[in-house]
Amino acid sequence: MTDRPTENPTAGPSSRLRPADLRRAVIGAPMAGGPTTPELIAAVAEAGGLGMIGSGYLDAAATREEIARVRAATDAPFGVNVFLVDRADSDAALAADPGALARYAEALTPVAERLGITLAENPEFSDFDQEATLAALVADPVAVVSFTFGIPDPDTVRALQAAGTAVVVTVATVEDARRAVAAGADWLSVQSAEAGGHRSTTTIGETPDGATTVELVGAVRAALPEVPFVAAGGICSSQAVAAALEAGADGVQLGTVLLRTPEAGTSTLHRAALGDPRFGESRPTRCYTGRYARALVNDFVARYDPIAPAAYPHLHVLTGPMRRAAAQAGDRDIPPLWAGSAWREADAYADRPAAEVVAELWDGARG
Repeated sequence: MTDRPTENPTAGPSSRLRPADLRRAVIGAPMAGGPTTPELIAAVAEAGGLGMIGSGYLDAAATREEIARVRAATDAPFGVNVFLVDRADSDAALAADPGALARYAEALTPVAERLGITLAENPEFSDFDQEATLAALVADPVAVVSFTFGIPDPDTVRALQAAGTAVVVTVATVEDARRAVAAGADWLSVQSAEAGGHRSTTTIGETPDGATTVELVGAVRAALPEVPFVAAGGICSSQAVAAALEAGADGVQLGTVLLRTPEAGTSTLHRAALGDPRFGESRPTRCYTGRYARALVNDFVARYDPIAPAAYPHLHVLTGPMRRAAAQAGDRDIPPLWAGSAWREADAYADRPAAEVVAELWDGARG
């Protein structure tokens, strides 16, 4: 049993969970699609941090099931991350080049034939059941709900807070940080271009800047001196934790460095790629989902990144069968291999228990 706040604190600003309430102000990134498991969330909690469910592409029923599994694994507080998908933004991105999605699908035909699969036909818009998911989180609250890809409206923020939940918004710019605070966010996750996986830009057509974690943290702290936030992006060493804290963050969020822990649900193929010296870089690309996400540069990224359109979530739906088939076939030249900019530094923590990784990175920075 950890000496931690209870999962569902009573409503009120002072009682909602914040980074300073944690024994170690470390957030386990909500890595959707498999890597973040109940076991990983429990391990981060054991070390005094906060684990997060990556509900991402889950519907409300699946999110409730995942919450139940986490509660069975730990009695510590945890959170749920929700993707905010805006139909108007998606339509605007498609309208900017109406034929782009069809051209991209045609360009992917050789890959589909190689795998012996058919790409998703006429991929349609989906918001991944976000309204029902949010209603479920109000009805059965968790300690923290965070948002990616958008700023929740004030009514949503207030409903969650009234249930005792701390509301966190993932932001990639100072302007979005200001907007999130104006909407009532309790604290922020400040995510730089160094982060693995998706960058939390708030419009699909937006090209993220190249700001480092330290640069973005410093800018947000200067603009919002009283707002609590954690830093995310390229944090795979005690030195990186210390640099983020020195720049003004109240804590850090770890993702890539946890991917090869035993508790993570990372695929065998992805684990092997992260330790393979033949991969020379990771970079943001739209080629898998239509939104920028940082991945190791395999053959697919190198070939298709230059022609990938800003079409989300349609590209995510289109490439889904391809990504799954390639992963099942063990073909690392095709599927997304998400990795932050400092993935090489994570080699030192490969196969180490997640609780040890969290404790060592935090204590090394603070000591």
